[in-house]
Amino acid sequence: MPRVPVIGITACTNMIEQHAAQTINEKYIRAAKNAARGLPIVIPCLGELVDADDILDTVDGLIFTGSPSNIEPFHYNGPASAAGTQHDPARDATTLPLMRAAIAAGVPVLGICRGFQEMNVALGGTLHQKVHETGRFMDHREGKDESIDKQYGFRHEVHVQPGGLMQGMGLPAVIDVNSIHGQGIDVLAPGLRVEAVAPDGLIEAISVEKSKSFALAVQWHPEFKVLDNPHYLTIFQTFGKACRQRAALREPMLKAFA
Repeated sequence: MPRVPVIGITACTNMIEQHAAQTINEKYIRAAKNAARGLPIVIPCLGELVDADDILDTVDGLIFTGSPSNIEPFHYNGPASAAGTQHDPARDATTLPLMRAAIAAGVPVLGICRGFQEMNVALGGTLHQKVHETGRFMDHREGKDESIDKQYGFRHEVHVQPGGLMQGMGLPAVIDVNSIHGQGIDVLAPGLRVEAVAPDGLIEAISVEKSKSFALAVQWHPEFKVLDNPHYLTIFQTFGKACRQRAALREPMLKAFA
């Protein structure tokens, strides 16, 4: 039997009572298992205590998750964040170099929400810190008092760009997505391709143009009820296929060292 691909999923740092914790929403784990058909493992955000090469030697793919926190703006030479903005320096110190290393090594990558922004920043792009205050875009944030199904319900369309990875995986020209973010791409990083845009022109999906493997990131949350949405499912299935291909290539090497 082919080896089940190992899919690493990035965590966030938090406090549970008085204890430092690494946390991850279960929806990402279930999507990695049920939609991508991999073995999910949590990648702790410990900065320099975790070597990117050690992670890449272990996994066959990586999911960079969403988070309540935002990337600290000094990583893209942006102005200081507004007071009260939630940050996670340990996550930045882990995910930004890991993103660069994974893409360079040809490890399949799927970025979601914060993970979408991490791909852009890691490769040299910048962010709008408050999309809704630019005067150019709609308010892409969810209602904090809404039910979870309302928050993750369809908010707007995205227009899939011709000739890209998303069109190549069979997605239609227009799909409906949820919208749960306050930040977004300002300047696109060199080497990234725009895969989808919102009706207001905000970039909603990107890929690495010359990637050795699957490298896609989306601003929305396709992991939510992924099995009920064929377009979200297609993204995870295509990512999972790339992970299985990497697992198959790595299997003889792993057996040699067993």
